[in-house]
Parts: sequence; structure tokens; C-alpha cells
Amino acid sequence: MANKGRKPQHASRRRQARPSGGWPRLATDAAVAVATALICCFGLALHLGRDLPETSALWRHSGGPQITLLAADGAPLPVHGAASGAPIRLADLPAHVPQAILAVEDRNFYHHFGVNVISIIRAALVNLREGGVVQGGSTITQQLAKNVFLSPERTLRRKAQELILALWLEGHLTKDEILTLYLNRVYFGAGAYGIDAASHRYFGKPARDLSVSEAALLAGLLRAPSKLAPTHNPEKAGRRARLVLDQMVRAGFLSERRALKALEQPVRLSSARLNTSPYFVDYVLREARAIAGDIDADLIVHTTFDRDVQEAAEVGLAAGVALRAEDLQGAEAAAAILDRSGAVLALVGGRDYRYSQFNRAVQARRQPGSAFKPFVYLAAIESGKRADDRVLDAPVRVGTWAPDNYKSRFYGDVSYREALARSLNAATVRVQETIGRSAVRRTARAMGFEGKLNKGPALALGVDEVSPLWLAGAYAPFANGGYKVRPYVINRVETADGDVLFRRDSVYLSEAASPSSIRIVNEMMRGVVIWGTGKAAAIPGYDAAGKTGTSQNSRDAWFAGHAGGLVGAVWVGRDDNGPMPGVTGGGPPAVIWREVMGRALPPRYVAPVQELPRAEPTDPIAALLQIEG
Repeated sequence: MANKGRKPQHASRRRQARPSGGWPRLATDAAVAVATALICCFGLALHLGRDLPETSALWRHSGGPQITLLAADGAPLPVHGAASGAPIRLADLPAHVPQAILAVEDRNFYHHFGVNVISIIRAALVNLREGGVVQGGSTITQQLAKNVFLSPERTLRRKAQELILALWLEGHLTKDEILTLYLNRVYFGAGAYGIDAASHRYFGKPARDLSVSEAALLAGLLRAPSKLAPTHNPEKAGRRARLVLDQMVRAGFLSERRALKALEQPVRLSSARLNTSPYFVDYVLREARAIAGDIDADLIVHTTFDRDVQEAAEVGLAAGVALRAEDLQGAEAAAAILDRSGAVLALVGGRDYRYSQFNRAVQARRQPGSAFKPFVYLAAIESGKRADDRVLDAPVRVGTWAPDNYKSRFYGDVSYREALARSLNAATVRVQETIGRSAVRRTARAMGFEGKLNKGPALALGVDEVSPLWLAGAYAPFANGGYKVRPYVINRVETADGDVLFRRDSVYLSEAASPSSIRIVNEMMRGVVIWGTGKAAAIPGYDAAGKTGTSQNSRDAWFAGHAGGLVGAVWVGRDDNGPMPGVTGGGPPAVIWREVMGRALPPRYVAPVQELPRAEPTDPIAALLQIEG
């Protein structure tokens, strides 16, 4: 009883063990927990950031200098299947273009800091329910970070890196800069990267001319470019475009009246075109890199490429080869088409790029044969000779060399005009030996014939090798009145920032020959097409002038000439330099040239004429009068 009222000793110890000042201690614990969490987050960020990509090349594709190729009309050229349009500024676009993309991809783009927390939480809940990453909830900034820096894999690690990079982008760029980058980089399907490339690909116009309905269709592609491509699935693409218009109305970007008007406006897709032009692309990339040198910047290259002429060249070459398929077993073909100034409009370097990437139009060096003869006769005319002067076509010997005519057929006393039209070797050698080989070499050089020029008598028969491109360039003065040009594929090169690195100001190098001499030789080459060896090259409605060429043992066969302001050279041969029995320049090359040039030039009406007698006149002047009469 004596201990009654005393508190147990252990209870007293429990009270003494309780901490004093409860709230400060809780605050300390919370601070420690927060600091620990921050340290863990910082450590995680460091861990994830160890292999983050370099951000200094942000404005470049794939972190390296990018070359964007533009055709003469401004349309992007696909580089081996993928096309990037010209870099376009946000201010250059109609307001409805970026608005269509914002409405369907990131309506709150201008109001978040690069990450939309609500979208992330919603996506996380969906992913937990599905047991995997099926929804991203990414903002445009995050999409840009993924497109520019990261792989498309769906992992938590990649997603965390995407968040870090999105925050970095928001801290270093304005919202307009981020949206501009996005519009120039995002993939729209069909090999088109960027809004401008997509606009050209699907509608055949630059992005600055997109209508509301067209902008909605492109914006709808971003979710699934391949599945929603209007070229493959127009119904799904149309439904998606209507959804985009609805979202634009909900976001306040578009009135209901304007949306209904856009729905009523038909969207016309551009027709499918041949737009690969891989041989042209290879050549222009090589030239662009040579111009740029060691400049470390993205480049925009304005080329001379003409899509219509390229299509004509590709289709025409295939058609011509098909027409003479029995003669061309195992043979290759190449073509180069220029305008009067030397601008290369189209190149076909072989029958199938997938089989061989060797660009025969540029890289092959082959003997032009009789396609060289116009330079011999031009030299003669320049020296004072006339087209109607006479020359003996009979067996000739110069030293130990004795050239033969085709099938050993000789015509005796002929005019220069007939000697060229019939491609008479013996007569041409006599003309050359009369005026001097040095005069022929000077004239060929003045016209733009590149490469070595033989000092022997065989010079007249085209034994010096040349590429189809450079032979076409040497024929260009015949089309422009007598001015030497150098074939070119680039008009201007500039950086993505607008600094001009190269601009072509002059295309005519010098006077190659007098206009009167050019006019006379053109008349002589018209005879080649009208009644000479190149009859198969005639184009209805056009006054074509050109020359056939066949090297020894038919190892090379050519037709080069001009019509309607276009200059073209076609070559046929084997890569192993083997013979093609029976093939001459007046055969497959002339047919291919006609098919190519006939498609490249606009059609002209040709009045029907009365059938002429089949007998071929021996007098070429009489022949011309008969046909014209």
C-alpha cells in the first residue's frame, strides 16, 4: 500500500523517450526525404543523360550536314527514296497550316513547358491497364526531341530521355522555333520529311499555298503516315481530315462555317510521277559537295532538274529499248537532256539503277564515232568551205591507215551535205585532211568537246572518248546560235540560314562559231534526219537536227542532236565494251532519241501530206525540195 499512487518506473522512461518539439522534427524528416528524392532524381537524370545525343547540331538532320535538293520549280528531289523540302519559316505559312497540326497533335502547345503532365498521367494509366507502352501522351516538343535525337523504340528509358530533352528544348528555344523545327522534320509518309516536301508530294505545290482542307489532310497523316496516306487509303485519310477540321473548330482555330466550306472543297492529289531520278541525284550531290568543300552547315541546292523532261527521258528510254529489244540483249543505254544554256534537265545513267548504280551518262567514256563529224564539217565551213562544195568519196589512205565506209559502200563525187547525211567516212577524212586536223581540234574544243583529241587522221571518225553528258554539251552551240556552254546541274547553293555559297551568274562561256556557220551545219544535220542515216530520229512537228554515231565493231552506238530548244545525246553499248552485231547509231539510239525527245517536247499538229515516191533521190537538194514541196 506504501507504493500506492506511485507511477511505474518504466512508464516514466517511456515519457522521457518521446521527442520534444514534434513539428520541427517532422519538417526535418520531410526535408531529408525531399533531398533524398532530389538526389535520386538527379542521379537518375545523370544516368539517363550519360548517353544523350549531342545537341549542338539541333538544326541539322541526323546530327550531320543535310543537303536538300530542289528541282528547277522548287519541288524537293527525293534522295534515294526520301525527300526533304526546302526549310520553311512559320511566318511563310498560312495560319491554318500550323493550326491544323496543333489542333490534332498538341492543342496546348503554347501553354505548357514542354511536357503535358495531365496527358502523361492519362497515358500512364492506359499503359498500366494494358501492361505495356501503348500510348505516349507526347507534346510536340517531345515528338521533336524523339524525331531529332532519339530512336522510335518504346521503352521507359527512351521516354525519360525524351522528357529531359523536351525540357532542354523549351529552355533553349522559343515556341515558334520549336514548332518550325517540328514542321520541317516530321514524317508525312511516302518518303516526305517536312511540310514542304509533303505538300509537293501529295498536292504538287509548295506548303505556303496549302488550303485549309489540304492542311487538315496532312495534319491527319502524322498519327500513322503509312496507314493514312491518301495515295493508298483515301477513305481513312478523308475521315481523319474531317476529324482534324472538327478539332480545329473546338480549339477555336476555325469557324464552323469555314470548316463546312473546307469540307465542300475537293482535295486533288497530284498524279503519280516518276520522281526517283537516282542518277541525277547522285551526280548533283557530288557536285554540291565539291562546291561546299569543308563548310559544316546544312545546304539547300537549287538544281536544274525538270521533272517532266526526266519522266520523258525515263519512259522514252524504256520504250525505245523495248522497240529494239532484240538488238540490245545485254546492252546498256544512257541519255542526257540539256537546254540551250547547258542546264541539265534530265539524266538516265542506265536501264535499271537497282541493278547498277554506275552513271553511264556522266562516268562512261566511249568513242562517239560519226557523232563527231559535225565538228569536222563546222571547221570546214568556218574555214570558208560551203555545204555544196564537192568531195570524193572513194577508198582513201593516210600513211598506213585506210578507213572504210559502212558496208564498204562508196558514193563517188558528193557534196559536203551528202557526205554528212550519209555519214561517209572516206569523204569526211578527205575534208579533214584538206582543212587540217588542227582546225578540227580547235573547233571541237571551241564547241566544248572535252577530253583528249587525237592528232592522227582517225580524229575525223570520233575515236576520242567522251561521256553522253559532255557530247550533249558540245552539241548545245548548235541549238543556241554558236555559244560554248558547260553542262551544269546547280543554279545556286545556300546554307539553311540563307547564306549564298554559290550562284551561277553566266552560262555562256565564249563564242564557239559564227552564227552563219552554225546555221549551215544545222541545215546539213537536218538532212541526216530527213533522208540520211538518222531518219528514225524524226519527231513529228519538229525540225530535228542531229547525227548518228557508231564506233568500230559496233561497240558504241549514238544519236546526238537538238529539237525545239532541247539538246539530247543517247548512247547504247555494253559495259564490257563488247561488240553489238548489227547495231548502228541509226538504229536503237535514234529510236530512243525520238522517243525521249518526242515526250519531252510539247506535241505539235502536223498536217497530213501526200505519200511521196519510195525511190530515194541521189541529189540531197532535190530530196529536200521534194519533201518541202
